[in-house]
This record gives sequence, C-alpha cells and structure tokens, in this order.
Amino acid sequence: MLAKRIIPCLDVKDGETVKGTHFVNLRQAGDPVELGKEYSRQGADELVYLDITATSDGRKTFTDLVTRVAREINIPFTVGGGIESIADVERLLYAGADKISINSAAIRHPELIDEIAKRFGSQVCVCAIDARNDADGWHCYIKGGRERTPLKLMDWAREVADRGVGEILFTSMDHDGVKQGFANEALAQLSSEVSIPVIASGGAGKKEHFRDAFTLGKADAALAASVFHFGEITIPDLKRYLRSEGINVRI
Repeated sequence: MLAKRIIPCLDVKDGETVKGTHFVNLRQAGDPVELGKEYSRQGADELVYLDITATSDGRKTFTDLVTRVAREINIPFTVGGGIESIADVERLLYAGADKISINSAAIRHPELIDEIAKRFGSQVCVCAIDARNDADGWHCYIKGGRERTPLKLMDWAREVADRGVGEILFTSMDHDGVKQGFANEALAQLSSEVSIPVIASGGAGKKEHFRDAFTLGKADAALAASVFHFGEITIPDLKRYLRSEGINVRI
C-alpha cells in the first residue's frame, strides 16, 4: 500500500507566505523559502506553493522564488497560480518545480491539460479544483473562489482524469481555514470516481482530521497550511499519531 502523504501548502503574495479563511482575510505567515526548508527538515513528503496574486509583476517574483526553493529544498514541490499556457509551465519547471497545478485555466481551456500531459507527462500535471457545496450540489469555482462555474465537481474530476492529469487537489471552500475537518464525504466519492490520487485540502484543525481524510475520505494525501505555519501541529507529531492509528506514512 502506498504511503499517505502530508503536504504543507504555502500561499505566496508579494514574496511572503499568507493564510486566510474562506479564501479571504489574509495574514502573514513567514518567509516561504525558510518555511519550506523547515517543513522538509520535519519530514513533509511534498510542498505546494501557490502564487495567489499572479499578476505579470508577481510572476517574475514568483519564478525567482521557485528557483530559490529548488536550490534549498530536496523534496518534491508543486507550484500553481496564474498558469495559462505551456510557456508558463516550461518557465516554472525550468526554474526547478517538480509539478505544476492548474485551476481556472484548465476550466477555461481544458485542452491545456492534454497538452501538458502529452508534453511533460501526467506526473507533472496537478488539477486543483476549488468547489463549494451549494444548494444545488457541489460546483467548481474559479478566480480564487470568486466566480462560480456551471461545472459540477464529480463531472469535472472525471473529465480532467480522462484528459491526463496525474493528481487532483480538491479544496472544499466551505471547509477552508475553519479547522473543522475535511469534506470527507465528497473526498470519498471523488476517490471512487477517479483512478488517480486525490489530495484533500481545506479544513485541517487537529490530527484526527488528517486521520479521517485518509480513512473516511479515502484521500491519498492531505494538505494543510495554517496548522503548520502557526505551529499548532508539527509534522513529526502528526506522522507518529497517524502511524499509531494504523495509517502508512513515511517517518
């Protein structure tokens, strides 16, 4: 059985790590390179860096950051935010990223997934899906959660898997930042609908929430931000706890 992965996520704005609730109310959380080094030292399996203000000015800053991260960190890391084209993917992979994450651009131009998978391999392409459980079911959102799309979560997940993405990073907007646990029912359904790994995001508040994401939600990996950034949970403690609960993690 493959080991379950623990993935700290660093949202980057103007070169600083920030964290919010429900995608808003951002507060600073530290230097992204130093945080990444510390998570690597603690035993994180991977990292995710998201450029949350990917304007043309921010892109140069973020690309420089990716280069610095690659120089300092020896675990795989994924980068996302504002990736619109094959040229963007090339730029970030050349800077040292292991994988890239696409969200809004994938919904606007689904053929971009096919192009990335064909050119660089499925293992490079992560599809981030931000979704909310509205009155009429789970719907996908774009533009940092500001704009609802007609796409339903499960339909879109099946399509991106068919197009060749290597993993799905599913964030429940309802659960983001509130620390009440992951969207385990939706996660379990996602995991049964697609044959590729699903990363749980949104809702980590205590160690039990990670356990539940793996056992109830059937997730392959669990991603979190503020509980790690602000020292509420340390990765070694979390992994020891998960091991004690019978979950296979690398220590």
